[in-house]
Amino acid sequence: MKELIAYCGLDCETCEARTATVKNDDILRRKVAEEWSALNGVKITPEMINCSGCRVPGAKTPFCDHMCPIRQCAVNKKLETCGDCTEMKSCEKLQMITGTNQDALRRLEKDTAYQ
Repeated sequence: MKELIAYCGLDCETCEARTATVKNDDILRRKVAEEWSALNGVKITPEMINCSGCRVPGAKTPFCDHMCPIRQCAVNKKLETCGDCTEMKSCEKLQMITGTNQDALRRLEKDTAYQ
């Protein structure tokens, strides 16, 4: 599976946090921090917007690194993605993403079709 697909099926390649990190774009970091702060109801600073991608080595946002229950579960189970998990269809954690993002779900389902 493409390494810039997150454990949950999101495409890190299209994530503005990753783009800001790769391009070292502080203006984009500020924009993302403001959007994510409003979306999540917590204070997110531009300094927190550093991420190379969920499954690749390098920087991670504090949420992705330490708090994302999906990433923590997949790492603990040593899965490539949630598409490798037998509980994928019934996982409440994963539903936080796949319940509203059909593209993420399709990426994970496609992953399982080739195994």
